[in-house]
Amino acid sequence: MVCLGNICRSPLAEGILKHRAKEAGLDWVVDSAGTNGYHVGEAPHRLSQKVAKLNGIDICDQRARRFVKEDFDRYDKIYAMADDVLDEIKWIAKEKYNPAKVDLFLNELHPGKNKSVPDPWYGTEPGYHEVYKLIDETCDAIISKYANVQIEK
Repeated sequence: MVCLGNICRSPLAEGILKHRAKEAGLDWVVDSAGTNGYHVGEAPHRLSQKVAKLNGIDICDQRARRFVKEDFDRYDKIYAMADDVLDEIKWIAKEKYNPAKVDLFLNELHPGKNKSVPDPWYGTEPGYHEVYKLIDETCDAIISKYANVQIEK
């Protein structure tokens, strides 16, 4: 899960997908990163933490890290939260870039639509709740697709 700073969208996606995978009995390694280094070492944004906690998921121990080209060696799938993030992933990865491993996150919920997850950074708390809901729905779609598990809510 990759966004710009690794403090709003991608930590939520990491936390939710880890939670859903565990519920489904899957032994998946889920991680997140940012394409810029502005927040390396920082905890997720306080509103990302709050919204996750309200939904029963604790992301307070996560720490922001920068996406590196070696992530293509470490992970089977890399999700970009937005199209500008995808461009940055390509630039950072250079010769290691593998288009078969990368997709826009929301393409799992809306195949081929190439939509971006809105960045709640500049907004107020309601925007974080909307982003949480969108990421949660997408994580359910990922679990259903790759683990052949139906998610019931």
